[in-house]
Amino acid sequence: MTTTQAIRERITHQPAGEAFTPALFAGLGSRASIDMALMRQLKAGVIERIGRGVYVVPKTNRFGMKSMPPAEQVAAVVAKSEGAIIGVHGAEAARRFGFTTQMPTQSVFYTTGSSRKIRYGKLMIRLQRVAPRKLLLADQPAGLALSALWYLGRHQVTAATFERISKRLSAAEFEALKGIKSSMPAWMAEALNQYEQGEVAWLTRRKATST
Repeated sequence: MTTTQAIRERITHQPAGEAFTPALFAGLGSRASIDMALMRQLKAGVIERIGRGVYVVPKTNRFGMKSMPPAEQVAAVVAKSEGAIIGVHGAEAARRFGFTTQMPTQSVFYTTGSSRKIRYGKLMIRLQRVAPRKLLLADQPAGLALSALWYLGRHQVTAATFERISKRLSAAEFEALKGIKSSMPAWMAEALNQYEQGEVAWLTRRKATST
């Protein structure tokens, strides 16, 4: 089976409307032969390029219009192609937790990979490189909370901040967040300590009044 045939076969199993990069075809041939085969598929209309190095099998909705994959999926696919992970930008994370009502004006994501911009149709997706510890638990709600905390910074994160987050996360997710305290900066860990001390004091008072 030629590289072109192997790529065509793999494309037939690719869900329509989901972004992919040439990394999807790793091992099927050299990078040059993969690029050439993709060019043939582009010319044939089997796939479409939605950004530099990003493709999609066209998907049409019930109104006959082509639907584009979500920006977050595009960012995740690009990051995965270089062995990196992504997370929601702190501004968006803070908004989701109710710390701000401001809507981000750009599609920006944190990544452990390289910083880059991806032109996505008429939009621009930006990947911003950050330290890996800022993306711990990135695929979990607790990771979203961590991103919000980093964004808010030392002057806004207090025990009350953690109290608010504890009400938005499940008990298991909040425990996961507390479980990475050793990886938090000193100011964040101190705010968490103050929250935990307050919780202990409240439980102690409650126990005393119930006896």
